[in-house]
Amino acid sequence: MTKAKRKSKVATLSVISNSCLVVGKLVVGLFIGSVSVISEAIHSGVDLVAALIAFFAVRTSSKPADEKHSFGHGKFENLSASIEGSLIFVAAGWISYEAIHKLMFPGPVETPGWGVLIMGISAITNQFVSHRLFKVGRETDSMALMADGWHLRTDVWTSAGVAFGLACYYLGTRFFPELSLHWIDPVVALGVAGLIIKAAWKLTSESVTELLDASLPHHEESVITEIISSMNPEAKSFHKLKTRKAGSERFIEFHLVVHKDLTVKVAHDICDDITRRIVEELPNATVMIHTEPCLDNCAAKCMGNCAIFET
Repeated sequence: MTKAKRKSKVATLSVISNSCLVVGKLVVGLFIGSVSVISEAIHSGVDLVAALIAFFAVRTSSKPADEKHSFGHGKFENLSASIEGSLIFVAAGWISYEAIHKLMFPGPVETPGWGVLIMGISAITNQFVSHRLFKVGRETDSMALMADGWHLRTDVWTSAGVAFGLACYYLGTRFFPELSLHWIDPVVALGVAGLIIKAAWKLTSESVTELLDASLPHHEESVITEIISSMNPEAKSFHKLKTRKAGSERFIEFHLVVHKDLTVKVAHDICDDITRRIVEELPNATVMIHTEPCLDNCAAKCMGNCAIFET
């Protein structure tokens, strides 16, 4: 199965599971009058929108380059992740508003056992689906799938938190009826909102960073420089290293300084060897190398930015 098909298949699984959870949580939340369960239904609703966006993104990003998108469609994944993050912020705000309203005007939660049941089902389902999303996301280097996976992994913990809160409410009202425990449900909902905001910030910051063409992580650039350095003495030095990422696609370019007496074919073979080794270490990499002759005034020409190798 190709990477594109694997990404599409697991994105479809996320859409189906979130659709079922939205309906189940909403019905139970309205039935028992629990704002924390309803907030979790909204959370799953946002996850469903995110899953749909991820599904669209992974299908679009897999399209080959065309006349209007000569560098491919990889940034659709980054764009989808930034949209998902914005949607989560909105959902967290709504949940916080409803929770504060219920703290001010408390009301009883009817038959909380149903809430505990649906939250348990939600946690188990999302644990399984998020594991699949993370697995395929890492193997295909898909930011859209990783973002969707973090959505669902957050839902696992929030569902468990809501189930715990409802269980405490049920036990408290059963064994300590003189205590007023109506505050537990909205306080748990506020905790859910806090976790959602944290996940949203992480997703949004990472996706926006890549949309702004930030350089590859330091450890990946170190791999690149080590590979180029290993070509000494055929390659004398390099400079003007530029890197960026779009979805799972990496773009790398630099100037390579070679001996001035090398033939064009030999210089070309050196570049091919460097490119092959970089792609082996960093999948989906497009490498552009500009060769320059090493002259007597090389250091001055590179203006101090040339990485000179030890000989």
